[in-house]
Amino acid sequence: MIRCLVVDDEPLALNILEDYIAKVPFLELIKATTNPIEALTMVQDGNIDLVFLDVQMPELTGIQFLKIANGKAKVILTTAYSQYALEGYELDVVDYLLKPIAFDRFFKAAQKAQSIIKPATAPAAPVAQPVQQQVQQQQQDFMNDFIFVKSEYKIQKVYLHQILYIEGLKDYISIFTPTERIITLQNMKKMEDTLPEKHFIRVHKSYIVALNKIDSIERSRIFIGDKVIPVGDTYRDNFFKVVDGKNV
Repeated sequence: MIRCLVVDDEPLALNILEDYIAKVPFLELIKATTNPIEALTMVQDGNIDLVFLDVQMPELTGIQFLKIANGKAKVILTTAYSQYALEGYELDVVDYLLKPIAFDRFFKAAQKAQSIIKPATAPAAPVAQPVQQQVQQQQQDFMNDFIFVKSEYKIQKVYLHQILYIEGLKDYISIFTPTERIITLQNMKKMEDTLPEKHFIRVHKSYIVALNKIDSIERSRIFIGDKVIPVGDTYRDNFFKVVDGKNV
């Protein structure tokens, strides 16, 4: 059984999640509370495996809660606002549920939590890596990964973690990093297929962005530093599914 805690300042939201948890055989509700301070104490005591956590609360926001809890329990964020999704994923949340929450979407998130928590709590085989080590290894692999592109009269190495976004210009593309713009003769589709979809996403016929470089999203505009990038109609649904965690 996965020991669950629900934290939300809206009693109706608490009631809905209590009902959902009761329907899932592998979830056990330990407490549902409107008091995030009380909830944080329970998490820090090590009595909770999974927290369903509202983002916007008056005493302590969900993001602040996450930072203080420091990984003592896995967290699924619940909120009516999608703009917190990226920051939540940077803090290693399991999933991100947008209110009103449908039961099928809740159950999918619960299964995702089970797949993460159960291997971490069950006796591990000698060759198995702890989840945190696997995450660190994936991050290290990304930091070291690179591509080669032809630029003018040379072939240039570009580390993937340095890429902010990519802009298509007819038969050329421009790769933007914090320090330079690299122009290469290549099409957007080929570049899109080359980049790992976990870290990069096509948002417009002329733009690919690095997910972890997005500063904010406002309606159909992405802000990366001073650059404003439009989200095209063709790519909008998939982009926001990734942002709110439905396809991550």
